[in-house]
Amino acid sequence: MNAANAQTQDVRPEFTGEVQRPLRADAQRNRDRIIEVARAMFAESGDAVALESIAKDAGVGIGTLYRNFASREALLEAVYAVELEKVTTNAADLLSRLDPESALRAWMGRYADFIAAKRGILPALSAGAAPGRRSTTRARVTAAIDTIVVAGVQSGAFRADVIAVDITALTQGAFIATSRDDGPERIARLLNLIVDALLVNPGRTRAS
Repeated sequence: MNAANAQTQDVRPEFTGEVQRPLRADAQRNRDRIIEVARAMFAESGDAVALESIAKDAGVGIGTLYRNFASREALLEAVYAVELEKVTTNAADLLSRLDPESALRAWMGRYADFIAAKRGILPALSAGAAPGRRSTTRARVTAAIDTIVVAGVQSGAFRADVIAVDITALTQGAFIATSRDDGPERIARLLNLIVDALLVNPGRTRAS
């Protein structure tokens, strides 16, 4: 299905300018489910997925989808924002449960999921907002990495000369060098090689 055919009829309610109230629990579940399904479908097929298909898989009507997201771009923006929030706010939680090396490997895996979703939706987002979005995303990603790096250096697991901005550059380079067709195994190998390069004792056997 091409992008033109994927567009649905405009059945959106007219925006009244009223301030939105907090969503009821069931409405919030619907919204979250729409975003979850849209993320998976955009990651797999790109932004040309029919909104009717997203609504159907999410178990809601097309009217419910449009009540939450006034346009395709609004849904794309929401998916991007939710995925970015997940990947940039979970570093501390990972460190509370894992050692720094394992935390970084787990974070890299989550970042790979974010990139898969991003590749599916970013081309369709407004070009005018792209430069600001890129710089904001990079800063937030680097801050998340830095949280884990500091813990790793302090514990003696990571080399003392490791800095987060270098890891961000290496990680983004790995994604630039690969495509959606390469599959998750190749990007996982590249990300593991990056983490291996940070370790004081890179030769030891890791659990993953």
